Amino acid sequence: MTDLSRVHLIGIGGAGMSGVAGILLSRGAVVSGSDVKDSRVLLALRSMGAHIAVGHRSENLAISGELPTTVVTSFAAIPKDNPELVAAEQAGIPIIRRSDLLAELMEGYKQILIAGTHGKTSTTSMAVVAMQAAHLDPSFAIGGQLSKAGTNAHHGSGDMFVAEADESDASLLSYRPSIAVVTNIEPDHLDFFSTPEAYFQVFDDFADRIEPGGTLIVCNEDAHAAALGERCKAKGIAVKTYGMAEHCDARISDFRPTVFGASFTVTIGDSKVEIDLQVPGKHMALNGAAALLAGVLAGGDLEELGYGLSGFTGVRRRFSFVGIITKGKYANVRIIDDYAHHPTEVAAVLEASQEKVRTLGEGRVVVVFQPHLYSRTIEFQNEFAQALSIADEVIVMDIYGAREEPVPGVDGRIIADKINAHYVAKFDEVPKRVAEIARSGDLVLTMGAGSVTMLGPEILNELR
Repeated sequence: MTDLSRVHLIGIGGAGMSGVAGILLSRGAVVSGSDVKDSRVLLALRSMGAHIAVGHRSENLAISGELPTTVVTSFAAIPKDNPELVAAEQAGIPIIRRSDLLAELMEGYKQILIAGTHGKTSTTSMAVVAMQAAHLDPSFAIGGQLSKAGTNAHHGSGDMFVAEADESDASLLSYRPSIAVVTNIEPDHLDFFSTPEAYFQVFDDFADRIEPGGTLIVCNEDAHAAALGERCKAKGIAVKTYGMAEHCDARISDFRPTVFGASFTVTIGDSKVEIDLQVPGKHMALNGAAALLAGVLAGGDLEELGYGLSGFTGVRRRFSFVGIITKGKYANVRIIDDYAHHPTEVAAVLEASQEKVRTLGEGRVVVVFQPHLYSRTIEFQNEFAQALSIADEVIVMDIYGAREEPVPGVDGRIIADKINAHYVAKFDEVPKRVAEIARSGDLVLTMGAGSVTMLGPEILNELR
């Protein structure tokens, strides 16, 4: 076992890191960490007792008064020459990944892990909210903040631990789930896996890690997830399905878009429950069915689970409401922010947006899209163009490179030119361009995994 009595987390303000830091603090560990800038997340962790530095320096390792027993990093996000990482190596301090730490924190618990190319954060969050309503009080770690609770992690009193299982660097293979959910499987993160076949294989390997007597839950609506289920059945692994078909173990019926989201019925066994979901789209209804099925397998009452799910108000940056213009030229223009950064996610969110516009009875869908990663943009440029064409008006920004260096000759125009979208290279020019395009009643989405999230309030101010 790793010594977790004094833990230092590099990049402690990140969605995943801050969650495990909070759980460590709740369990009495001495926690320190660093991040590139201050934030409300760091303020919250400091209030819980964490020692946190802004900026990365070797001396930060001893900010708590003594050197840590373990250092936690993300190999994808933190470069190898990070001064704290180098200092830890020189001092002989054990260095582990965030996924390894999470696996340690889940030891002794019934592990419910949510995996898949898309929908992990939303499905995990729905499962947590539903299980809390069913008085199961699970511990959890989510890659985003629950809108209502304002938190992304919790040390619960129950015997279950609910968490996302991230496939992007194969770290989901650190876990031993009792219940594993796979929402969908579609090639992604090919900068790590190199081939689609290698990417598909990691989900088979994950399913092989399910504990004896455990269960795999797969989405019947996704061909690759359903095929994984069939392969696992042949191996003797218990498999449950969810979707719209009659034979699904958790079946969705009577789906209807509403002003606030969607209503539908979920049938599991001989029981059924009516759901009034406060987030839109069939993809969210599917995520909700997965959450309910996992909750029932974990011992929850379907009616209580359904009540909790109906109270789910979303996760920050997943169709998050930014604001609305109440009068004037842009009356009833709504600003929404979403994290979608893969073509399938983009299409699902834009289809849900069109459903919402039709339900409201006015306006168009206007999307401001910031591509994320040069490698992903090059690989899926045609798919992005097709997905974005679902919107009525499209603005494409330049690529947010994140951990990648710029590629000569590659920018947002490789997508914009395919669909005659508006290409706006300069960040601060986007709000004015939106003001030129938007009309009363429009739904305006800022979309992507990068800095585009900061534009929502700026667009709102420009329209006002």
